[in-house]
Amino acid sequence: MGNADCMEEIDVLVVGGGNAGCAAALAAGRHGARTMLVERYGFLGGTATASMVGPWMTYHSGSKRIVGGIAQEIVERLQRRGGSPGHIYDSSGYVSTITPFDPEIHKALLFEMVREAGVKLLLHAYFLRSTPGGAVFATVAGEREYRAAAIIDATADAYVAASAGVQTQQGDERGRVQPASLMFRLSHVDLAKTATYVRMHPDQMRTSLKAHERTAPALTAVAGLYDLWHDAQQHGEVEIPRELVSFFITPYADEVSVNMTRVTDIDPLDPDDLTRAEVEARAQVMQLLEFFRARVPGFENARIAATGTQIGVRESRRIVGEYTLTRDDVLQGRKFPDAVARSAYPIDIHNPSGSGTVTHRLAEGESYEIPYRCLVPAAVDGLLVAGRCISTTHEALASTRLTPTVMTLGQAAGTAAALAKEAGRRLRDVDTEQLRALLLADGVVL
Repeated sequence: MGNADCMEEIDVLVVGGGNAGCAAALAAGRHGARTMLVERYGFLGGTATASMVGPWMTYHSGSKRIVGGIAQEIVERLQRRGGSPGHIYDSSGYVSTITPFDPEIHKALLFEMVREAGVKLLLHAYFLRSTPGGAVFATVAGEREYRAAAIIDATADAYVAASAGVQTQQGDERGRVQPASLMFRLSHVDLAKTATYVRMHPDQMRTSLKAHERTAPALTAVAGLYDLWHDAQQHGEVEIPRELVSFFITPYADEVSVNMTRVTDIDPLDPDDLTRAEVEARAQVMQLLEFFRARVPGFENARIAATGTQIGVRESRRIVGEYTLTRDDVLQGRKFPDAVARSAYPIDIHNPSGSGTVTHRLAEGESYEIPYRCLVPAAVDGLLVAGRCISTTHEALASTRLTPTVMTLGQAAGTAAALAKEAGRRLRDVDTEQLRALLLADGVVL
């Protein structure tokens, strides 16, 4: 077994190269920590690239941008490469803004940023188990063990934390988690034709949010088309537990990203369930392709441009941390002295066992904060958690899981790990005032 003795010394080991893990590694590396990032795929980006989950929602509360730092830097660098239009109006009215992006350009950008920060990268390495002060991975050359002063679990499923003995929770009071969805993109779409149809049928959009009745700058998202969808269901053309048609524009004029597949009653930590989800979701994609071609104006010549490498998982395991963020914290816009991230995304719970989505919104223009303590396991030292598996309740997770938020959480974890190394402190004893000052200096909005 390889170990840290035969390679350079590591200060910070980040497990999981999704957007949270990348932000953590970048922050730690930029603050002088010797950092290593380990990822199971041959590319970075996690759900944003492997699962093509997008657009990103949302960097704003009303007209005010509340997400900055590395998350905002990534958008600006994507814009310069033509990989994102930046933050644009959400014509479905669900959130203030959406941020479309090209997953392929995002993959290349993340490699570039990791290299710039001097972060050591290991791809095609699967986490196997935690060890005292380290972790063991399966690679093409067999098992490898790496040790570090600080480990950041950015696996989304809390694999490292659970293996290290951290107490975890999963799902609602019955253990049920939100359904999984396989994202896909359709090209060769005539969006001008679609927009004409949508604006002629505003009653077919989400009735509580009739943004389509207003003069929108452009058609950027659609949520509705109820009659088209229900008629297809009644004729047996689709067998998907969704209640509406949902898609978003991408950076390209003739392409959309579709978020409509839904596999319910699964445990994403059960390999048999996960296998079933992948198989069911791809069958649903083919049903949806025919639905769009046959029924949605502008999609007559649509082609599948891409499907996710893996199904998108909304929810699995969460750690029990020094503080557990709650539904009331979110909806009341609660602020914390050790806050390291903020969000205005609503509590957005997709029915674990069928169709329908329950949404609870913050007051207009409000946002809530996430304290550093949510990243710190209650009883295990030397470890931080970043991403959707931080310490929250089931309902709070339905808001905190969104990409702009988890990128900020990653930046906070990486900055804290570098700060702890420099100060010779335990991760749970980091000076949060100093941490917040560093995050503010690095562009994070607090």
